[in-house]
Amino acid sequence: MKKIYVIAGCALLIIGSTMCRKPNTSALDDDSNFDPRLSGGMATFLDVSSGSFSTPIPGLSANDARVHSLGDQLFEQSFVAAPAPRFGGLGPAYNNTACANCHHNDGIGLPTFGGVGSSLLMRISIPGEDEHGGPLPAPGFGGQLQNVALFGVQPEVHVDVAYTEQTYTFPDGETATLRTPTYTLSNPYISLPAGYMTSPRIGPTVFGLGLLENVPESTILAHTDPNDVNGDGIKGRANYVYDPVTKRMEIGRFGKKANTSSLLVQVATAFQQDMGITSYVQPLKSVYGQSQMSAVPASTAYDLADSSLNAVVFYIKTLAVPGRRNAGNTDVKRGEAIFKQINCSGCHIPTMYTGVDVNLPALSNQRIHAYTDMLIHDMGDALADHRPDYMAGGNDWRTPPLWGLGMLEKTNGVPNYLHDGRARTVTEAILWHGGEASNMRHAFTKLPKTDRAALLSFLQSL
Repeated sequence: MKKIYVIAGCALLIIGSTMCRKPNTSALDDDSNFDPRLSGGMATFLDVSSGSFSTPIPGLSANDARVHSLGDQLFEQSFVAAPAPRFGGLGPAYNNTACANCHHNDGIGLPTFGGVGSSLLMRISIPGEDEHGGPLPAPGFGGQLQNVALFGVQPEVHVDVAYTEQTYTFPDGETATLRTPTYTLSNPYISLPAGYMTSPRIGPTVFGLGLLENVPESTILAHTDPNDVNGDGIKGRANYVYDPVTKRMEIGRFGKKANTSSLLVQVATAFQQDMGITSYVQPLKSVYGQSQMSAVPASTAYDLADSSLNAVVFYIKTLAVPGRRNAGNTDVKRGEAIFKQINCSGCHIPTMYTGVDVNLPALSNQRIHAYTDMLIHDMGDALADHRPDYMAGGNDWRTPPLWGLGMLEKTNGVPNYLHDGRARTVTEAILWHGGEASNMRHAFTKLPKTDRAALLSFLQSL
């Protein structure tokens, strides 16, 4: 995507001196001295176009802007089968051919399997844990099902999704339609193992992740309450996962179950699992006995050069956050008060501070409004995948950030919410909340219609 590069100081954000103000860490909840539009602090860019998720953070040097642009090109590049002079190594079994095919306009995609516009994938494992306490890969399939393959190669399995619908009626008579997905696996290239567990995942938005990576671990842990000491029904927990780069257990920050520790690992694993592209972080096509791997030409080189992988990581790290709109609107302000009143803010924490990044000032020591605690929570049986992932159980999901929520329709067409894209509206997404969020869902359903509308107006302003 063509980008607008801002290579000067804070003033180029057309917002004024508040962009450069040192955060007042003693007043986390006092918004009176801060511009409410600045969801990402200095890393905010005010853009209401379909490209609002695709702007680099302000203040990049000329060299950093060049690396960001290179990463952008690679993010959109379709890969092909080896041997190839450039962009080779695809497959032989895979889910898609380019990062952008799942993350449309750096946002989400369609909740379908197979094809360029599809953004759903299916994780798989069997009961037990691997040597690091993570999911135990399924023999012959690994940790993710690849439902597409190169010519002459059979995909691992065919995956279909179908929906049944039910109508929910609010006490005031308004209705909403909820759809429940059912996933079917067919035509596996070998028999699926006994007791296998699956988990559908839709590609998430990728902007603002550099800020979330820079949130101190101590800040994330400060919001944990596994024993519900404050009695609000919320028991947020951190997930700790194995990092193949540091060779240590690290706090999980990314992924639907906070099952990835860093952007480097997230990007490298997506290349490997989604496209079959190897790198220095994930050097093997697979080690789980897939017979399709016999179609891979013998090679000692990684498919993706180190510099290319690092450029894609840098691209994602330096994507700006879209600024809020209509923050001063009366209904929006009332909706924000309702959001806090019914304790949606108990998981979707409005305000955090990032740590220090001496190389990227726009990510350093920023007051951000991502509306996430980055923790895992029991969301109830209705959303459960029944598949553990390190310390996350079968009912657990990471609190997704809400920034940019109101721009999904413009950037991605019909928006799809929740981990598998089943919800087509924000109202539907709220009604699916259970477990630790049951009290908030119940409070939402009991609100007068005008208050529900105000709350939705607030969420659409983010």
